[in-house]
Amino acid sequence: MPRQKLSDSEIAAEAAKLPGWTIAAGKLRRTFTFKDFSEAFAFMTRVALAAEKMDHHPDWSNVWNRVTIELSTHDAGGLTHNDFSLAAHINSLLAP
Repeated sequence: MPRQKLSDSEIAAEAAKLPGWTIAAGKLRRTFTFKDFSEAFAFMTRVALAAEKMDHHPDWSNVWNRVTIELSTHDAGGLTHNDFSLAAHINSLLAP
């Protein structure tokens, strides 16, 4: 079943629930900073496992201790509930 693109008001409501994330160029975006490369890479591994399980994969980059993640649903042409679900799960990976 195709994922449905959210309206602007739905996006605003969902984004308000996600600390640290912004909407940029129609994508959910957040940059995470870690102590060093090993911590950043370990985080990316945890995100990769979650993304694979959800069958929803981020666009991301890593520069030493920083990981930037952008989420959008390509086949829907924008943001869907899947993007917000993955972002919330990513935030939970940082919880103590």
